[in-house]
Amino acid sequence: MNRKQKKMLARILISAVMLVILHFLPVTGLLRMALYLAVYLLIGYDILRKAGKGILNGRVCDENFLMTVATIGAIALAVYTGSGDYNEAIAVMLFYQIGEFFQSYAVGKSRRNISALMDIRPDYANIERDGKLEQVDPDEVAVGSIIVVQPGEKVPIDGIITEGSSDLNTSALTGESLPREAHAGDEVISGCINMTGVLKIQTTREFGESTVSRILELVEESSSRKSRSENFISRFARVYTPAVCIAALLLALLPPLGNLLLGRVPGWENWIYSALTFLVISCPCALVVSVPLSFFAGIGGASKEGILIKGSNYMEILSQAKVVVFDKTGTLTQGVFEVSGIHHNEMEDARLLEYAALAECSSSHPISKSLQRAYGQEIDRSRVTDIREISGEGLLAKVDGTEVAIGNAKLMKRQDVAYAECHSVGTIIHMAVDGSYAGHIVISDIEKPGARDAIAALKKAGVSRTVMLTGDAKAVADKVAADLGVDEVHSELLPGDKVEQVEKLLAKKPPREKLVFVGDGINDAPVLGRADIGIAMGAMGSDAAIEAADVVLMDDDPMKIAKGIRISRKCLSIVYQNIVFALAVKFVCLLLGVIGYANMWLAIFADVGVTVIAVLNAIRALRVHKL
Repeated sequence: MNRKQKKMLARILISAVMLVILHFLPVTGLLRMALYLAVYLLIGYDILRKAGKGILNGRVCDENFLMTVATIGAIALAVYTGSGDYNEAIAVMLFYQIGEFFQSYAVGKSRRNISALMDIRPDYANIERDGKLEQVDPDEVAVGSIIVVQPGEKVPIDGIITEGSSDLNTSALTGESLPREAHAGDEVISGCINMTGVLKIQTTREFGESTVSRILELVEESSSRKSRSENFISRFARVYTPAVCIAALLLALLPPLGNLLLGRVPGWENWIYSALTFLVISCPCALVVSVPLSFFAGIGGASKEGILIKGSNYMEILSQAKVVVFDKTGTLTQGVFEVSGIHHNEMEDARLLEYAALAECSSSHPISKSLQRAYGQEIDRSRVTDIREISGEGLLAKVDGTEVAIGNAKLMKRQDVAYAECHSVGTIIHMAVDGSYAGHIVISDIEKPGARDAIAALKKAGVSRTVMLTGDAKAVADKVAADLGVDEVHSELLPGDKVEQVEKLLAKKPPREKLVFVGDGINDAPVLGRADIGIAMGAMGSDAAIEAADVVLMDDDPMKIAKGIRISRKCLSIVYQNIVFALAVKFVCLLLGVIGYANMWLAIFADVGVTVIAVLNAIRALRVHKL
């Protein structure tokens, strides 16, 4: 509880005690009114001030204005009738403030929970100078610097371990409670907590571009992207509040004037009291507070599980996901390619691998990396010239002056080279040396351990169709799809073909069903942007993919896709529950107010009680661990 909340609680308790004492104190007349007004000003001065500022700034019809008019009107009625009963007016303000206090506490608790979950911003980085560790601001650390992370400290900047080994706690980033082993040569991301050994890390990014900064930026920006439900509530409040003010005024004036015209007793007091009750009932606090809080809590709960949703609008769309489209490599498979065979080679295996590794030395593609690993020797780039990449087919290069063509069957056809078909399942890399076929290399990808369960979990979560898109050969793609249980597969696609396939899938699906695309590579960025929802595998994904995506999975676990959908559906369910409940209670109580069957105590429940219930319901969106 912060200082402001403690001060508010003290005001509430003092006012409540004073109200009870005044109820039994035998005073009358002006002294009684003065004492009650003192209690009223103590509990309501901030509401009166906000109402006054709202009037001056042109925001007349807000909840502060409604409460001010209702309570001052009730006091004026007590003076006019001479009843001396100021209890209702002060009780309305008191209970309204109790509701405001509860809202403030609940929202603050929600924010604190989320802040704790995302408390990953490092305060400093250790730089070793003259044999001593010096703490510096992470912003001051240049790329390529060596930083030292001691046990218990956060990794401040992304980098590669140059010395030491340790266990890393990644729970704040990925939601994974088990520590991860890290050794020299491993990449580490900022925000992890070093648990055991001392690590020396060579930074690969500036602090502003590191994982921890990007996560915090995504979470901070998420509140600016409003869902349709939030926008509806904002528009509804702008129309609803002035409408009820006008309705209350008409309720106070028309029935008494009608009675006058008909020669009856006007009954001004009763109808003004009904109008004031009507105003209290009409306060839209439950909707205005609970709907944004539900989304805020849902986004925070998802962040705790390593699922970063960039805004409540994406949360809403994700809840309607029915078609999930996957890129294969790095998404359903590990993207860890291994050379599993060399066939039909016209030269020694080692020589063929040497040509392949050298020709692919400028590429960062996983297949190129696998060829370089299989070669196992240091790459001398000076031996390679005239590299020319042909999109979707392969590349041409000169190795030691020898023409090398390396790629798929399309490249061999382009070069008019007769090639041998391969019946092994995997990615087939054909090679031609000086225009003659030299053989082919078989490279296999490894399925992610949880990929099959992830597909099953999506179907259990209500996803009607799963689709896999890949540039791999049909035999490879069909085998992976069959193993994982994917419904539909499209293979041998160029990067541009993936966008075309997604366009076709979007055209075929019903408008209310949403399509999700999941990818991790830089060539997935256009598709991520075109889908209804783009999900990037964040920890290993490219910057372009993460930037284009609407949802980022921090640990590249495909099981988190189904979990994200379940979280979004729970969040939207809570939002709709609050909207229906609040509006239903409001309109029933307003109707009772119009026909004269509602008093201030019912009005307090319709405003404060409904708000408290809605806020409690909204906080449930934080609890997503067991979904």
